[in-house]
Amino acid sequence: MAVRSSILGIDGPGPLAQGLRDAQYIADESLATAAYLALALGKPLLLEGAPGVGKTEAAKAIASVLGRELVRLQCYEGIDAAAAMYEWNFPRQMLAIRQAGDEHINLYADEFLIARPVLLALQAPRQRVLLIDEIDRADHEFEAFLLEFLSDFTVSIPERGTIRAGEPPVVVLTSNRTRELHEALRRRCVYHWIDYPAPELEAEIVMMRASTVAQDTARKVVAAVGGLRAEPLAKPPGVAETVEWAQAATLLNAQGAPWPRAFARAIGVALKDQDDLEFMVPRLDALLQEAVA
Repeated sequence: MAVRSSILGIDGPGPLAQGLRDAQYIADESLATAAYLALALGKPLLLEGAPGVGKTEAAKAIASVLGRELVRLQCYEGIDAAAAMYEWNFPRQMLAIRQAGDEHINLYADEFLIARPVLLALQAPRQRVLLIDEIDRADHEFEAFLLEFLSDFTVSIPERGTIRAGEPPVVVLTSNRTRELHEALRRRCVYHWIDYPAPELEAEIVMMRASTVAQDTARKVVAAVGGLRAEPLAKPPGVAETVEWAQAATLLNAQGAPWPRAFARAIGVALKDQDDLEFMVPRLDALLQEAVA
């Protein structure tokens, strides 16, 4: 398989990590290496991890580093190939037929084609990054379709023929691992597991994303979030919730709420499940006292 790092203008994991940081995404060495290898080898990048660890944000940052448009395919139960590839604008075709009268009209011209994310990526592989988000939410039939697509990067349109990418597009897949993906799909990809960041790194992320948050506050909120993640919660806070909680608590503190009361009052920014909130009510004061100590 040909290496294409020179085409993408990336000389190694280090420069890619710096580019991601410039795009407001802090990647550790292992993630930067996996992303670099996927880009250089022309293989899809499969990112797995718990919800909220930054998988989708990583794809956005990669697109930013490459200077490309991010095209997102959000997977869901029941999604089919048409939702991923294309569909014909039937109302517009009918209107064109009425307006044409006796004149011949090509109902399968570009003006009637609605390109979906997969086709958009194939049409301009050097201008777009395809994000296939939460592939684990789709069913096995759709996963089989993606496996075929990732094998040859082609889309067949019966009325138009086969569209093949001139070069493999940059593809990032994410999974929350709600179910196991097929082994054949995994073999097509460069794989990386994204875990919750280490406390020092998460504090750095908070300060990068929330300029109004002091370093000491960032460390305290990260410690509190670490305590929450250690509890048996249905929806533990992700990195985005850490940033938002730090911002919200800083705002309340500026309005007179003392620490750790500011954190407690803003808990709805970190926990967004009623059962989790009820479970944490009797435990929250002790957790926050330990975090801000």
